[in-house]
Amino acid sequence: MVGDLRKMHAQLVEPVSYQLPIGEQMVELNHLINQPIQLEYLGEIHCIHCGRRSKKSFSQGYCYPCFKKLPQCDTCIMSPEKCHYHEGTCRDSQWADQFCMADHIVYLANSTGLKVGITRVNQIPTRWLDQGAVQALPIVKVSTRQQSGLLEKALKQQLNDKTNWRALLKGNAELIDLQQERDKLAPLLDQAIAELQEKFGIQAVQPLTNSEVVSIGYPVNAYPSKITTHNFDKNPLVNGKLMGIKGQYLILDTGVLNIRKFTAYNVKMSW
Repeated sequence: MVGDLRKMHAQLVEPVSYQLPIGEQMVELNHLINQPIQLEYLGEIHCIHCGRRSKKSFSQGYCYPCFKKLPQCDTCIMSPEKCHYHEGTCRDSQWADQFCMADHIVYLANSTGLKVGITRVNQIPTRWLDQGAVQALPIVKVSTRQQSGLLEKALKQQLNDKTNWRALLKGNAELIDLQQERDKLAPLLDQAIAELQEKFGIQAVQPLTNSEVVSIGYPVNAYPSKITTHNFDKNPLVNGKLMGIKGQYLILDTGVLNIRKFTAYNVKMSW
């Protein structure tokens, strides 16, 4: 099977069900666990936006010209609180109307310990699955991406916003009482919400006090004792027995492969 890689599709079932897009085809991955697989990078990268052949992938799958001009590659995507839409300098206001001027969720998650994160409402639970979270709890709903970034920035005074990818691939995190952790954050959270409501309006920022914790299990038969990474740029041939899948990682007995990192790489897959 030959085609350009895209990030894995995941469905929230027990355990998470994964499909790997290769070109126009989908590979059902859960059925391949405990089987030998092989992925070979064929030496070409095709931009996921324009299809142009590129020597290097920027921002997980874009060519350099697209990276420099597309709104989804702007710095405010990684730092939403820096949104400049209201200044009239957005790279593409129509794109922003759909993806940034839309309801977002601020959540607590447990992937390698307690963290805060943000995502569009329609990206739940995809965002959690992509991060390899074993638990997640929505805590606030806001009306724009910028507002979610401002709230996340406030909560980062007490919370981490990163996932330790090496710890992620060594086993499941110890379970946390996320509702209790939300309650511990009440003084900081209430103050941040009040400030945002004063600026953007009460309806723009709504606490989600009745949310339930979502628990997530991944199809992993064995975690590696030592983390070794596969890198198509250094070695175009990746093979080994598929031991499991978590987040956007394939866990093989020969090392781990971050599929998202190599989005747009043209590969041949066999099993």
